[in-house]
Amino acid sequence: MNRPTILVLGAGYGGLTTVVNLQKQLGTQAEIILVNKNDYHYETTWLHEVGAGTISPEAARYPISKVINSDVKFVQATVENIDVNNKKVGTSAGEFTYDYLVIGLGFEGETFGIPGLKEYALSLTNINTSRQVREHIEYQFASWSLDEVRDDSKLTIIVGGAGFTGIEFLGELGTRIPKLCKEFDVPREKVRILCVEAAPMVLPGFDPKLVEYAKTQLSSKGIEFSIGTPIVEATPEGVKIKKGEDEFEFIKAGTVVWAAGVRGNALVESSGIESNRARIAVRKDMRAPGFDDVFVVGDCAFLLNEEAGRPYPPTAQIAMQQAVNIAKNIKHLMNNEDTETFVYDDKGAVCSLGHGDAIADAMGKKLTGKPANALKKIVDDRALFLVGGAGLVLKKGKFNFF
Repeated sequence: MNRPTILVLGAGYGGLTTVVNLQKQLGTQAEIILVNKNDYHYETTWLHEVGAGTISPEAARYPISKVINSDVKFVQATVENIDVNNKKVGTSAGEFTYDYLVIGLGFEGETFGIPGLKEYALSLTNINTSRQVREHIEYQFASWSLDEVRDDSKLTIIVGGAGFTGIEFLGELGTRIPKLCKEFDVPREKVRILCVEAAPMVLPGFDPKLVEYAKTQLSSKGIEFSIGTPIVEATPEGVKIKKGEDEFEFIKAGTVVWAAGVRGNALVESSGIESNRARIAVRKDMRAPGFDDVFVVGDCAFLLNEEAGRPYPPTAQIAMQQAVNIAKNIKHLMNNEDTETFVYDDKGAVCSLGHGDAIADAMGKKLTGKPANALKKIVDDRALFLVGGAGLVLKKGKFNFF
């Protein structure tokens, strides 16, 4: 009997967790192929730290080879097209066929058609773009200190978006900027950090008291907020924001970082599966509608929270839980058994605010400051443990055991 081929696209939280669970449950019963652009996995939820320069890019990634075994064939390649009707996937390393497909290609930045954002704003979408943010900010500080005629707008940093990514990045900037000022002989009062958010609130969905704590803490680090004021255009010199019905303001800035929206991978839109913003409305067992052999995990999956009447946010927490369900369901299908419905176990949310500070709404408790920060480290280390065990936690974890 031929072994079925399970093709997993992407080694983010969802894809890699799927593979790790498949190799445990199936061993040699199936040919498991993992295709990923890089030979490493990076912790997406740590990219704000890489971007601010509070951790190195190396600290936020590890080789895929450290967590997969010989039952898995790893192919380092770029996925170029997906054709679910003919069960084929084209990559830079050739074409692959499959019996079961898992799409876990992650997210892309969503600029909502705002002119200039793609061309002139930086982002925190992967290791390389996050490194670019760090190096760009450092360059602005270095060039300001060397200029004979100094343009203080070089030291203005605009962060578009006050969701998780934006707020966590602002928190890290609050930690890093004083060190940059000292390193490059820049007076702290010359630096302006401004968060611009189109929505009327910061961190939607979080407890209002925790949100107020976060805003107070960040404001104490010199971070400004402009809420309910959408960015309507980005240029090489800065951004234009809308402050009222017919009122606009142009803000000159040396650095603009867009952290206000994500969508699924664009390849999903040409795969043959119906999608919206490159996200597929999956069935209750995480399969794509109309295709019993295709599963979708993480940012490319759209899953409705029927109780709340809105979609679940595409977080690392839910992607890893989806992955466990998908691995089980592939095994069920191989054994001609019924699949299991995915049930999300919401363990709460933690948002870091820079060194030693955070807010948390988890396990029925609302925490701030050091207790919340400790919980954030536990959450980060748990993600490492679920994929790579204790060894990976000891090597890459946030707690210093030695």
